[in-house]
Amino acid sequence: MVTTHNPGLEDTTDTLAVPRRSVGQRLLSSGTVLALIVLIAFFFVMRPDVFLTFTNVRNILYQVAILAIIAGAQTLVMVVGDFDLSVAATSALAGAVSASLMLSGVPVAVAILAGLVVGLLIGLANGLLIAYLNLSAFVATLATLTSVTGLAYLVTAGTTLFNLPPEFNNLGQGRILQIPLPVFFAIGISVILWFVLRYTTLGRRWYATGGNAEVSRLSGVNVRRARLLAFTVAGFVSAIGGILLAARLGSASAVQGSDNLLFSVAAVFLGMTVVRSGAANIVGTMVGVAIIGVMSNGLNILGVNSYVQQVVTGLIIIAAVTLSSLKTRER
Repeated sequence: MVTTHNPGLEDTTDTLAVPRRSVGQRLLSSGTVLALIVLIAFFFVMRPDVFLTFTNVRNILYQVAILAIIAGAQTLVMVVGDFDLSVAATSALAGAVSASLMLSGVPVAVAILAGLVVGLLIGLANGLLIAYLNLSAFVATLATLTSVTGLAYLVTAGTTLFNLPPEFNNLGQGRILQIPLPVFFAIGISVILWFVLRYTTLGRRWYATGGNAEVSRLSGVNVRRARLLAFTVAGFVSAIGGILLAARLGSASAVQGSDNLLFSVAAVFLGMTVVRSGAANIVGTMVGVAIIGVMSNGLNILGVNSYVQQVVTGLIIIAAVTLSSLKTRER
């Protein structure tokens, strides 16, 4: 007698055969979200008159908006199983190029477009070096980081560029409904990246490449092209972040936003524990960005020494990598 299985009904035999997840596994899966909740609760208890006020929440969002964009770029690269050390340097060069052109009399729109093209080209160069010349992502992007930083110093002549046009500065300093514009840009870019990764063929190919490049290749996925596109898009997104940072500060320099490299890596690793697969994902990355933003803001409110904050940041990076490694073993 032939029996059929209805996929719409739960198979109790299979369910019983699957071992339940331990308490430790459950905590590991929800650890990042729980950490965010605990941080918010802790700082609220310590400073209930300040921490969760509209003004302070707005400040946190404003502080992490650029990081969210850079971390989104880092997420794309880590989805395909690679790593990009040049995202922060790319953002700095893009902002510097745009600022330099505007100070030379180039229209704002054209200067912004030039900055975006710079980011696109840097990402394309990274992709070619890694996907087609088979260089290590670490080595290739480290070389790019060094070269791009040097170019940024050349563009800025080693100084800080300021007196940028008001219409440009408004992109980083303007507000809608009392919310700074960079927050809306960060949300919009994050939603677009989330949609691409979750619902498009390209996103599925990126995840397949990151899961097992050889199996993906044998399945018909053009792995080289997938990695090339991931780095190219990451460079473009990084440039958006750098241009918005220049607009927010009203200035541009060669090392502007350099901290975003380590913070973006920490955010992505923290986000890997949000999903059961343990893969890089935009939603998890944004949770990681929120943790970093809440921690930084809360420590500032409590008057914690900036050097202590650096120590705490290092510990968070260690914790993020450790949690990600445990999640990978769980798979």
